[in-house]
Amino acid sequence: MSAQNLDTLVQTNGTPNTIEATVEAARQLFNTGVTKPLDWRLARLTAMNQMLVDHKDDFTAALAADLGKHPTEAWLSEIGFLTAEIAHTVKHLQDWLKPRKASVPLKFQPAAATIVLEPLGVVLVIAPWNYPIQLLLAPIIGALAAGNTVVAKPSEMAPASSAVLARWVPEYLAGAVTIVEGGVPETTSLLDQRFDHIFFTGNGRVGRIVMSAAAKHLTPVTLELGGKSPVYIDDTVEMITAARRIVWGKFMNAGQTCVAPDYVLGTDSALAKLAKELPEAIEELYGAEPAHSLAFGRMINDAAFSRVAGLLAMDLQEESGSALVTGGSTDAATRYIAPTVVHVDAESALMDDEIFGPVLALVTVESAQAAIEFINHREKPLALYVFSEDAGVREAFTVQTSSGALNFGVPAAHLGIPGLPFGGVGESGMGRYHGQHSIDTFSHHKAVLDKPLSPDTMSLIYPPFGAIKKQVIKRFVAPAKKFRKG
Repeated sequence: MSAQNLDTLVQTNGTPNTIEATVEAARQLFNTGVTKPLDWRLARLTAMNQMLVDHKDDFTAALAADLGKHPTEAWLSEIGFLTAEIAHTVKHLQDWLKPRKASVPLKFQPAAATIVLEPLGVVLVIAPWNYPIQLLLAPIIGALAAGNTVVAKPSEMAPASSAVLARWVPEYLAGAVTIVEGGVPETTSLLDQRFDHIFFTGNGRVGRIVMSAAAKHLTPVTLELGGKSPVYIDDTVEMITAARRIVWGKFMNAGQTCVAPDYVLGTDSALAKLAKELPEAIEELYGAEPAHSLAFGRMINDAAFSRVAGLLAMDLQEESGSALVTGGSTDAATRYIAPTVVHVDAESALMDDEIFGPVLALVTVESAQAAIEFINHREKPLALYVFSEDAGVREAFTVQTSSGALNFGVPAAHLGIPGLPFGGVGESGMGRYHGQHSIDTFSHHKAVLDKPLSPDTMSLIYPPFGAIKKQVIKRFVAPAKKFRKG
């Protein structure tokens, strides 16, 4: 099959045979070598950018249908997020792809050592439903920039977004990216195929399935998972602005964000001040009736609504000891859960797993150190947010905690910094991407050593080993340095 014929490939659904053929077509295109030149990579990125600009209304409508996203939020967090990522990548790609020099020890001179980035091959990207456009296309930007072909699986739980991706991606990125729509059977069939890298965004349960499937082919994986991202706040901060930022980070996309603040830790004094400001901040962002605000989204489906509403109801029972600060109303017919803040204890239902909805839990601790211990007794979070002007507190959180990201004074914004890696640690994921980090993720770092045959300095270590060679090896080639104790 020629590269030209492969470029006519469109999206596929259904049978394992068609999925196997899809993956094989992507591999054949990669094997032609057409994806390796810089011009091909840049052309694919500019084509994706054109697709997003030409059909922004289609993508916006799909996000509104799936999640109730406001058009401006859709641009900020998905479409415009991607165009900014593309612009940054296009600007720097040539420099990022240059061979990287490595120093050569004196014992191997004369020689030159470099690290060459080469594309891995065929990449599988499996996206979630909460940011169905961004979280499918953002890793694809890196995969294409690194010179790979991609097979991409949008989430069936965001059907409008999946459909618009399947409609336009083949027109703008034919052959380079193939969309496979469907549900669990299609995903299972995809995971049976051999890929050169698998990039998965979702929860830890499915992440384990993906990793297990990848192990059959020794395929490397990037797992972007989640978990409960905590906030710590103390009395040193200006509460009005802190409350506004926490509300923004928590309630955008109706709380269905992997890096959304999940719960807030603070002393009684700090939480009392914050609790006073949070309702004001919610009204400022979403109005007195958030149910009527076009800026406030909805739960993705009935199951997601029932899960979060059920946890909230459980914790608001009289005997639970929890206390409602604001919100709490729900409407199953529209999958609406009001922006809600509730005081809970560490054993509450809301503290078991990631909330992933518009409910913010407040948990009292005695001190910053107690908050650090609380966080460290749980799985490592995808993000940790600290609101404190105390330099000692900031240093303590930096040194004593581990998280995918650590932000001071703002939640979620680190995703928009192209030079920062995005990824988790431990239960919150493995691997990283965005900007140059995506190029590193989707490339093989090949070691290249060039040593002239003349002069043949290697003769100093060839056998037979006499006294002189022994001294040369011990003193210059493989020395053992003595270090001072203590």
